[in-house]
Amino acid sequence: MKPTPDLVFETAALARGFTRIAGVDEVGRGPLAGPVTAAAVVLDLTRIPAGLNDSKALSAAQRTTLAEAILASADCAVAHASVEEIDSINILQASHLAMRRALAALAVPADHALIDGNRMPRDMVMSGECIVKGDARSLSIAAASIIAKVARDALMVDLAQQHPGYGWQKNAGYPTPDHLAALKNLGVTPHHRRSFRPVHNILYQDVSLTP
Repeated sequence: MKPTPDLVFETAALARGFTRIAGVDEVGRGPLAGPVTAAAVVLDLTRIPAGLNDSKALSAAQRTTLAEAILASADCAVAHASVEEIDSINILQASHLAMRRALAALAVPADHALIDGNRMPRDMVMSGECIVKGDARSLSIAAASIIAKVARDALMVDLAQQHPGYGWQKNAGYPTPDHLAALKNLGVTPHHRRSFRPVHNILYQDVSLTP
């Protein structure tokens, strides 16, 4: 059976003297449209919602239910980096920008961050550590992965209503066949990432896409 996230990293940080440990994760590095979204979550270790797990291991309904429980019991913050920022500074730096913004938006600042991935965001103003596949290993990062995913999915549903035909309510902006076909047939919206190859090709090279 696949292991589930636990509190090993949180417990170790507490033992080193930290008191508010934030799990941080992002969602939306791969889509052709929409912002990249990050969440920071400081769990109340005495009130961890049952069933908390990596967002990728959960159904949409489970994520929604858990997001409500996390928001009710933990200190959470969500932040974005815009399409314009992604195109300007690249998706990795935009992801790190969203992470720093989420940490800065916590109601009470954290003093240590557990960052999903293998690269620490630049210009961090607090202690932190990177955890590869952290959303499957740390309950705090798993909680952040759920909050970020639910927030970004809701945002893409709203954008889908403004720009129908691209299927964002289902594909969240990822390059699915229906999204690629719509991009070719309907054109590029202001919410598409112009630095990403399929969008760039349509805008500048007139390269047709095969769904």
